[in-house]
Order: sequence, then structure tokens, then C-alpha cells
Amino acid sequence: MTDATTLPSETGTRGGPLDPDELRRIDAWWRAANYLSVGQIYLMSNPLLRVPIEAEHVKPRLLGHWGTTPGLNFVYAHLNRAIMARDLHMMYIIGPGHGGPGLVASAWLEGTYSEIYSHISQDEEGMERLFTQFSFPGGIPSHVAPETPGSIHEGGELGYSLSHAYGAAFDNPDLVVAAIVGDGEAETGPLATSWHSNKFVDPRRDGAVLPILHLNGYKIANPTVLARIPDAELDALLRGYGHNPYVVSGDDPATMHQAFAATLDRCLDEIRAIQEQARAGELTERPRWPMIVLRSPKGWTGPDTLDGKQVEGSWRSHQVPFADARTNDAHRTVLEDWMRSYRPEELFDSTGAPVPEIARLHPKGDRRMSATPYANGGLLLRDLRLPDFASYAVPVDEPGTGAVESTRVLGTWLRDVMAHNPDTFRMFSPDENNSNRLQDVLDVTNRTWDAETVPGDDHLARDGRVMEILSEHTCEGWLEGYLLTGRHGLFSCYEAFIHVIDSMFNQHAKWLKVTDDIPWRRPIASLNYLLTSHVWRQDHNGFSHQDPGFIDHAVNKKADVIRVYLPPDANCLLSVADHCLRSRQYVNIIVAGKQPALQYLSMDEAIAHCTKGIGIWPWASTDAGAEPDVVLGCAGDVPTMEALAAADLLHGFFPDLKVRFVNVVDLMRLQDDREHPHGLSAADFDALFTREKPVIFAYHGYPWLIHRLTYRRTNHDNFHVRGYKEEGTTTTPFDMTVLNQVDRYNLAIDVIDRVPRLRDVSAHAREWLRGKLIEHQRYIREHGEDMPEIKDWQWRSAGTGPVAVTEDAATEAPEG
Repeated sequence: MTDATTLPSETGTRGGPLDPDELRRIDAWWRAANYLSVGQIYLMSNPLLRVPIEAEHVKPRLLGHWGTTPGLNFVYAHLNRAIMARDLHMMYIIGPGHGGPGLVASAWLEGTYSEIYSHISQDEEGMERLFTQFSFPGGIPSHVAPETPGSIHEGGELGYSLSHAYGAAFDNPDLVVAAIVGDGEAETGPLATSWHSNKFVDPRRDGAVLPILHLNGYKIANPTVLARIPDAELDALLRGYGHNPYVVSGDDPATMHQAFAATLDRCLDEIRAIQEQARAGELTERPRWPMIVLRSPKGWTGPDTLDGKQVEGSWRSHQVPFADARTNDAHRTVLEDWMRSYRPEELFDSTGAPVPEIARLHPKGDRRMSATPYANGGLLLRDLRLPDFASYAVPVDEPGTGAVESTRVLGTWLRDVMAHNPDTFRMFSPDENNSNRLQDVLDVTNRTWDAETVPGDDHLARDGRVMEILSEHTCEGWLEGYLLTGRHGLFSCYEAFIHVIDSMFNQHAKWLKVTDDIPWRRPIASLNYLLTSHVWRQDHNGFSHQDPGFIDHAVNKKADVIRVYLPPDANCLLSVADHCLRSRQYVNIIVAGKQPALQYLSMDEAIAHCTKGIGIWPWASTDAGAEPDVVLGCAGDVPTMEALAAADLLHGFFPDLKVRFVNVVDLMRLQDDREHPHGLSAADFDALFTREKPVIFAYHGYPWLIHRLTYRRTNHDNFHVRGYKEEGTTTTPFDMTVLNQVDRYNLAIDVIDRVPRLRDVSAHAREWLRGKLIEHQRYIREHGEDMPEIKDWQWRSAGTGPVAVTEDAATEAPEG
């Protein structure tokens, strides 16, 4: 790697571009940020050390992370110099998220913090409040959180800094994103994959990411891998990822300031040259983007040793270097000496405000990284231009007929969404866009790709807008960064494997929940998931591809954030998708099949049904004007079909049976309105599901979720839910439903068992239904596919199914 200390120096002193005044001011900023960072971790009063530190000045509980913070402050100061010198739009994303005190300190020094939080003023009183609030009840977290101005990266979990940074850079041609990758974070799988994001950047229309790998050597208690491998090996690794790495290494502040300033200038020059070449049409090969490797001591500028043990440059400085400063007089003296080593009297005036030379060492207005609108994406968000989804409707002459791939229909609409929004909408998928039947979007764009292409490649181009990489983590990170900076997107994924990003979803959902209560954070476009290739059509892939549990995981989050939709057909899917792309500040989960399936509702009916989120299908019911004997409920495309087939069988067996058929699109409608904004009132729920009649519910996912959502309902004890029970491997589509007892035959038997008046007249019907289950098993084992009457089943008018069984007589088993 190129050692920055050997780069040719420009005018300046000590071998670098900074003149003596610039060097002094940058070092002063750095010292001020470090002082404020230490104060946040340790103090609750006496912020300017006007008197010696006493026990009551120290917080009773010391929380936070010091080790990474001085390096982050060092980089921030130098980026400010570059922004002002070059008039840059720049964002700062830090992977070592627990360096939170540094980012809060920088925002306070820049004035942004006091503008947003007026009680944290730029004076002694405000500094005291700044210190006290940190990791304190009623205050702020220790990491870079939504409350931190300039942040889009929670930092509570490691691995996503680069993917968030690249997501922010896509379609933002004037933006430079400085992404600090911690060397602990660099050991995570998501981070290791996200180095490949540079193969998806179009320098003509995208911004740039400047990765800065911060090697300070230690995690909580262990050394980091990348800090302990030979330089040549690290250089080969980073060059293999497609970067041109420069190293800044050392611990002497003056030398490091000059080296880093020279290196940063070199990297920004290279970025500008790449973009200028590309935008002039002169770049024909994928560029090698620059990056920086910063080697600095863990806990730089902190206590060198304590009680005879190494602190600076060791794992002991990772969190709070010593935690008993309140009760240990000697340690409190070490704390005071440490804080006074930054010479606060040179940094803050008599009122506690930053001295003028510090106040001038940052950009103005929205050029400040703590005030950039790119980090408050709702400020930049514009509505999508959405074509009228109703014009893409599937004709439905009779309900329960046809054979349509619902996601393919959606793909035609998304094609035109993409065409209408060439700079603000992207689709993300882990190599599954075509598999999920969304390939029509490739009529108007390509897959994003800036690596090698060979003849026969399909729709690969640098300016493509379909983002595909076989990493759910990277797709999720890109999309989150894209949304958080004011754009829109859709993530399509196989249902079973969306679990790969469970934890990333957690962090984003929590971000949305917190920002709902932060007035200066503007709402962003919703995070939209399309989950297809779902559990009921993974018969060929087997058990490993069967898991509908992401919905369960999602509904654990705050009700204000989560929405779950299970459209039963293509027209409902179009209506739901349009709604989701228009929404703000939610996580929307849409589950829809890609295989040919029956269609039930005309577009007008679908719009009405989706608007209500739940409703009775009169054409499938026989209880009009009367109290039902049983309610057949369903949610999900395959469960809807099986519930309808069960209703058809029951209509034929028992013409006088009063069946109410209820379909659920918006799953949250099942919840109490006191628990979820979409929830039904008790009166509305009882009107649909009755107060005492049996309810047989066929559900797409794990059945216990329906019980969780309805446990407060009057009739909950009579809810009997069929869903996925972890049964099934390589088999036929219908056998998947049979193995999990969500098939038509088992549903019909369940109704018979739950309706008291059928018990004495149902023997023949039960025998016929159980015979069909036996016949099904024999047939698939012999023929390798489902019976024709299953494969070709379509809805027939109520009452024209199997021959009736009445209370007076039981007839022969019905046909068909």
C-alpha cells in the first residue's frame, strides 16, 4: 500500500499541505471534539473544569465508548477542511457506531446541535447539558442514533456502513460519502460483501464513496484481524476488492495531520478525475476507486497507562478506560489530567462557546455534515410519478377462474414506475428479479453492473437501475441508504431467505419508530418488501425453502411502523403495491405468489376490498340476511384458494349450512384498534366473525400469529387456525397444504367438527373427505403430480359442488 507519509507534499510545513495556521486550527478542533467526547462519557457538571473535579461531578454510571472516538474526530476535522476548500456536498457514515460522543461533539461545535436542540446551547450551561444527557436516563444513546444530526446510520449493529454509504451515493451525483469502516466491523459478513459495491457505481450519474478503514487494533477484548495481518496481505485484499488504498499510520498528531490532509486531497482528486472522465464519456473501464487506511492507536490521546497497565493502544480503552472515577480519588485525578491535556482554556471562551478559530473551521449552512439534507432524506423526498395501476387490471369474468402470475402483472406496472422515475426509484433483489416474475422492468432499464461483461450476458449495464447481488444484506443496506437520503425503492426476495436480514430490518424499524417522535426528522419513503416464491410453492425446493416467519418477526415491532399485506390475486396486489409506494415512514410487507393462480376480484372490487383491508365475499358465502353457522376466514393466496374450495365442498354437502367467507388483505386489521392503527374495533370485528360462532381460519404463515393478533377478541376461543406447521419437503403443491392441514379437505372436516348440528349427519361427508386425502396420497406417489381435479379446480357457483347431504338422508359420495 502507498504510505501517505511518502506522498509528495504541497506547500506547507512538516511534509504536508497544511500551513502552520491550518495545522494549529485543525488540531484545535480535534482537541475540542475529544474534550467534549470525554466530558460526555464522564461528567455531569463542572464542564469547563473551573474547579477541580469532585466525585459529585462524575456520573454515577459510566457508559460509552472512547477507543474509536478520537480517530473519528480526527477524520471529521479533516473532512471539514476539504468541504470548505472544495465546496463539497459530503456525508459522514461511521461503522463504529459507538463513537457516538464524537459525532455529537462535532454537531455541537458546528452549531447544528444547538439549532435543533435549543436547550443544548453553545455555552457553559449548554455544554453541561450536553455532557449530562449522554447515556443518561432521559437523554441520548451512546451510539450514533436518530437523535444525532447528520446521521443515517444507527451504528447499534456492525456491518452496514459501506452498504448504507453506497445506497446514499446512488443517483446523487454531487455527493461524496465518507464511510468509516471499523476494523472490528470489517470482520462481519455483511461488511466483507459490501466492499463489492464499487462494481455497481456509475460515476456518470452516481456520487462517490470514500471508504476509510480505521485500524486501531482492538475490539472489546481481542485484536482485530485486519490490524494483525501483514501490510502486503491487507494491500492485496483491498486491491482485490477494486480499491487503490493509501495508508496513514502513526501517533504523532502533527505528522498525522499533514499525512492525512495530503492523502485526503489525493483521494478527492482521484474521485473528481474519475467522475470527470466518466461524465465526458472518456471512461471505458471500471475505475479503481481510492480509499484510506488509517492506523491510529486505540483510545488515541487518552491515558497511556493506569495502575501499571497499558490503556492507550490497547483493548482497555475500547469502552470506558476506567469506570471508578467517582469513587477512586487517584483515578479522578487521572481523568482531570486527561481532560486538561486538551487545554480547554484555548478552545472555549469565558462563556463556554467555541473560540472563533474553531467556530470558523467548519462549513456553513447545509454544507455542514451535521446539517446536510442528505442525512434528513424527508427534506429531499418527492412523490413518485405512479401510473394508474387500475389500467393494468386483469379481467375477471367470474371469480375464482383464470391462471395468472400475479407478480408478473405487478412487473408490468413496476416497469412503468421505473420509466417514470429514472432518478428516484430502484429495485433491489438478491439475483431473483426474473425468478420473481418481475423481468418486464428490464424493458426500460438494465441490471446495474460495472464489472466485466461477456457475450450472452443478460441486461447488464453501468446505468442499470435493477440492483442485484447475491447478498440479502447488501441489497437491504443499499435500499436503506437510498431511502434514508430521500428516494424510493422495492426489495423483492424469496420469502424463506428474507430472514437473512432480520436484524437489519430490526434496526431500520427502530429508526423509524424513534424518528416518528423527532420533529426535525422528516418522514421518508417506506421500506417495501415483496416476498414471493413463498412457502406454499416451494414444493420442489423442499424444506429449506419453506419459512413464512418473517411476518411473525416483523409484527413484534411497534404497530405505528409495521404493515403486512397478503393480496389474494393480481388486482389486489396492484392496489396494495400502489398504496405502499405512496406511503411514508412504514415497513410494508407484501406476500404474493409468482405461480399461475386463480383470480377473484375485478379491479373495482379489489380496490374496495384492499381499502377496507378485510371483508366478506358474498359470492362465496351462504349466510346473507342470516346468522352464519360458521365463518371461513383466510389470508394469503393459497389459503384463500383452499378455503374457497372447502366452502364449495360444504355448499354441496350441506346446502342449508350458513357459511360466511371472510378474506383478509391487511393482516393488521385482525388486531384490536387499541393495539394497531389499522385494527378493527370490537364491534366491527364481531360483526364479521360473530361473538360465538366457530371460525375456521386458513392462514399463509404460522397459525399462532393469528391467535396473537386476535387474543383480545370476544370470540377468540372459537378461532381455529390452520397454517404452516413446519411440515413438508419435496412434494407437490397441494401436498404441501395437506401435510400442514390447510387443504380444502381438512378445512371442510374442521368445519364439520366445529358446527354442532352437523355431527349427526356428517358421517358420509367425513368419509368422502378422508377418502379423498387417501386418494391424493396414492395419486401423487404414482404420478408425481396433483390430481387433475386439484390442479384444474376453479370456483363454481355456491351450492353446485358435491351432491348434498341433508338431515333426512345421506347420499352417495359426490363426484369431482
